[in-house]
Amino acid sequence: YVFEEGAYLLLLGELPDNDQLKEFRDELSECMKLPTNFTRDVIMKAPTADIMGSMTRSILTLGSYDKKKDNSDIPNVLRQSMQLIATFPMIAAYAYHAYNHYEKDQSMYIHRPEKELSIAENFLRMLRPDTCFTDLEARVLDIALLLHMEHGGGNNSTFTTRVVTSSGSDTYSVIAAAMSSLKGKKHGGANLMVMNMMDDTKEHVKD
Repeated sequence: YVFEEGAYLLLLGELPDNDQLKEFRDELSECMKLPTNFTRDVIMKAPTADIMGSMTRSILTLGSYDKKKDNSDIPNVLRQSMQLIATFPMIAAYAYHAYNHYEKDQSMYIHRPEKELSIAENFLRMLRPDTCFTDLEARVLDIALLLHMEHGGGNNSTFTTRVVTSSGSDTYSVIAAAMSSLKGKKHGGANLMVMNMMDDTKEHVKD
């Protein structure tokens, strides 16, 4: 799995050796947890089809649990960044299940991540009602996550991150602003447009 290796490169500016990568993965695994009752009180409180909006709200709320929220020293920002990387799949999956439950009358699933699994594997584990996924699915998602990171060098959210960071704002506010910049139909809406295009293709293309 390559996502964690790519994240290490972007955060620290160099590719890790095997020992460094293992330590980094272990640290991310330790960060895969949310504050007590956070899922109930924040994510499930206001379920919505707007998953990115739900994630943005959760990111800002996480800042209120961080006693060093406004400390912009590099080690602290690195800690915050790694914690956000580790909890993003949880926030997204739980927001989706909350929407499915309260708005679509489906069953509620809250699966905890497993420390020995990669980010991609845990994302699928938490997303699937039965926690099951294939190795191929996990590797495809892992590569997709890496491609999204590679794409990020000059896009809208990266630009927003740099603008808000330059004001000296805290990490949570910066990332929430970046998430908000992705929501517009001219940028983040592309995800929805792709899904609509795929549905349209399946409906109108016989082969």
